[in-house]
Amino acid sequence: MIALTRRSARRLARDRGGIAMIEFALVFPLFLLFMLGAVELTNFITVKLRVSQLALQIADNAARIGAGSPLAAKQISEADINDLFTGAQLASTQLDLLKNGRVILSDLEPQANPNTAGRYKIVWQRCFGTRTAYASSYGRQGDQNLTGIGPTGRQATAQDDNATMFVEVRYRYAPIISTSWTPVFDLREIASMAVRDRRDLTRVYNNERVAAATC
Repeated sequence: MIALTRRSARRLARDRGGIAMIEFALVFPLFLLFMLGAVELTNFITVKLRVSQLALQIADNAARIGAGSPLAAKQISEADINDLFTGAQLASTQLDLLKNGRVILSDLEPQANPNTAGRYKIVWQRCFGTRTAYASSYGRQGDQNLTGIGPTGRQATAQDDNATMFVEVRYRYAPIISTSWTPVFDLREIASMAVRDRRDLTRVYNNERVAAATC
């Protein structure tokens, strides 16, 4: 009986049939964690890139809006700005910029013309998105005597008798895998564009009497 037990033990010690299964069981959790991390990182990079592109698109479109004859300065209206934000929402598709984000569009103009002092003012500001807790990091409507708008070293300015459209986009990023080890956090992107055509800078018109997208 003892000899049989010893032979069985030796046979069991030489058996390698279950090693692959054991190795797979040990490695699989690490492999799964790596794959989930790769998926989450890819999604984060994709969303960040799309938010950056949205900011650039809004700034570019804001620099082009307006109506008027080729010989007159273009007039922009509250309806134009609302259409601009509606287009951004449609472009955001499943990101749902209205629900998950906040867009702040600022009109930056020279303090004087000619602007020999190199100072600027935020003439008007319009916002879009339900995340109302997000405020501009670079100024509010009515701010004057600014050296520019934007982060230090990357400030946007405006040419004499012209304006620059400055856009801030804040987006609430939610991970697709789990919020226990990848918490919800905010993405922040900025973009600016100089107004393309000669624009009437006296005011934002509202002949249509639509609700202004004030901040």
